[in-house]
Formats: sequence, C-alpha cells, structure tokens
Amino acid sequence: MTDPARGDQAFLAGDNYQTWSEMTYGGALSFARRRYSRSLKNVEVVVSGIPYDCAVTNRSGCRLGPRAIRAGSTQLAELKHFPFGFNPFDHLSVIDFGDCYLDPHHPQSVFITIEHHADLIVGSDARMLSLGGDHSVSYPLLKAHAKKYGPIALVQFDAHCDTWPDDGARFDHGTMFARAANEGIIDVAASTQIGLRTYNDSDHGFEILTSPWVHRNGIDAAIDIVCERAGGKPVYLSFDIDGLDPAFAPGTGTPVVGGLASWQGLEFIRGLEPLHLIGMDVVEVSPAYDHAEITAIAAASVAYDWLSVLVKQKGMPSTIVGRI
Repeated sequence: MTDPARGDQAFLAGDNYQTWSEMTYGGALSFARRRYSRSLKNVEVVVSGIPYDCAVTNRSGCRLGPRAIRAGSTQLAELKHFPFGFNPFDHLSVIDFGDCYLDPHHPQSVFITIEHHADLIVGSDARMLSLGGDHSVSYPLLKAHAKKYGPIALVQFDAHCDTWPDDGARFDHGTMFARAANEGIIDVAASTQIGLRTYNDSDHGFEILTSPWVHRNGIDAAIDIVCERAGGKPVYLSFDIDGLDPAFAPGTGTPVVGGLASWQGLEFIRGLEPLHLIGMDVVEVSPAYDHAEITAIAAASVAYDWLSVLVKQKGMPSTIVGRI
C-alpha cells in the first residue's frame, strides 16, 4: 500500500515543516524538498530562484543555476543535518516560492521585476534565500531589503570585488555593488568582502579579506573581522560560488584559481550565527561547466547551512557527534 506521506512532498505536503521520506534520485524537485507555495502566511524563509544571466562578462549559463541547486539539494534533506544534528525544517517554516518570472527580451524590465518580486517576500516579514542567476541580481534584491531595513551590511563571498566603474544604468555582474554603495543601499563601513583574488584600484570603503589572506590567517580570523565590522546591523550574505576555488566549484562562468575550499565556505557560514541575518543569495552556478554536480551541491550546502544557522539563532542547540 502506498503511504501518502512518502514522495513528492513539494506538491503534496499540507504544511511547511518536517521532511517526508523521498527517493534522493526521484520525485518532484524543490529546494530541499520544501513545499511549493505562494502563500506567505506564517512563513519564516522563502526560497526563490532568479534565473537571469544576461549580465555576465564571460561564460553564460547560470540562468540554469536555480534548477541545478534544487537538484543538488535533494540528498541534504534525507538526514539530520551535519554537524548540527537536527532537521532544520522541524523548527523553521520554509517554502519554495518557485522562480521569479522574467522577460529577458525586455531587459530594462528585469531589475524592476526582481525588485518587485523581492518586495512581496521581504514585505511579508519572511527572510529570502535567492538562488541565482548571475551576480547582478543581488542589486535589485538588496534594494528590496534596504526598503525594509535601511542601509545594509553586505557580507560578500566572492573571487571578484564587483565594484568596477558603473554608470548607473549598466546590467553588469561586476559593477552592481559600486552602484549599491553609491546609492546608500549598502553601508560599506559595516561590509566585508571575502575571498577576493582579482584587482581593483579602489576598495570603495569595504574591508577586503583576500583569498591569500584567508589561507594564511584562517577562517576564524575572517569571521571575527566580519562580525566586528557588521556589529548589530542587518546583514545580507551574497555568496558567489566562484569564491570557491575552481577545484571545488568548476561550474561557474568566471572561475579564478587560488580560491577557498568548500569546507572553508561552510565553516564561514556557520560562523555568522552572532549576526542579524536578513537574507542571502547564492549565485553564478553554471551547470554546463559543472562536473558530477560538484558546484551545485556546494551551492545547495552553503544555503542549507545558512538555514541551519537561522534555526540555531532561534535557540535550537546542536547535538554534536564526534570531534568537531
């Protein structure tokens, strides 16, 4: 006899909690098997895809990132989450909102559409976890968050500064944080960039922890600086998957050697628990260049860890097994 509480939870679940038994290799895809819903009532976190990549400067393909990250997340939902020792969805109301519907053939409408999409979600008091898409989508997402929270402390995990010259009208995944800083959306005095290994003539007021610096000084030192700088300000985490070394994330459009390892990315996310986390995006996953889902699984894992950190902020203790 078929158990109605097995399989296709994304379509069949009646609430936003817990996790059904699923085949990791089958069933309806959503992020970590969350229920697809457009209802924002009593929702704490909304996962949504932003499938746009027309602002890239090298290889395209990250419009398919949301689909790949969802596929990479399926096995994460199978067990209690390591190293926390709990299922985050026993304690956190999370839905998959689906993707933001965009019309790339009217490019001037794209950022406006993304911003309005985020306005709806952020305005409901839910936190938003966005799956890109190229990194330019962070700009309208930040604009929506700033309407609610005021100037935001940006924590940017990236190989690139994304603060190259911007004329205020470009659609470019390498300039949008300069624009956001100039418009007062970002509080640069509270913001930090981690993992950078490309050059810009100016730091634009950001604290920059380059990849070589992190390798020499360690993730704990980086976390200390990020937390001290952000203080109690609202913190938006923007995680560009190319912040990881191409050995750990080959499926991206603008890979740069000398980056951080996937374990360092996860440790970094877990260290952000003291901060006032208001939203996150994971961007630049380009599955055409991936191998064996390495990049998609890494992206899904950092997003899943961020959700687990939110659970810990609600007071849920970790149950550690083994030496951590």
